[in-house]
Amino acid sequence: MNSNTDWKLKIRDRIWKDLAKFPEKDRERIIGIIEKEIILNPYLGDIEKMKGEENSWRRRVGAYRIFYEIYTEEKIIYVFRVERRTSKTY
Repeated sequence: MNSNTDWKLKIRDRIWKDLAKFPEKDRERIIGIIEKEIILNPYLGDIEKMKGEENSWRRRVGAYRIFYEIYTEEKIIYVFRVERRTSKTY
């Protein structure tokens, strides 16, 4: 397992505005997963590589999806979208 110092986490500014719209319980769970789990090992959990994308992955968290890119050579995880799963999500 990778240690916390191995990966650098970058979060798109828009994520914080989007998270503010979610119920508090869901928001806290998503933030915890991003800051405590994805940064430790971005390949762990209910994840799936996005079709047609080189570095993009999504992680399922209940009814929500966290979308991020993994740059293994630079050890960077870039979270670019968090949204609630609906029939329009995919």
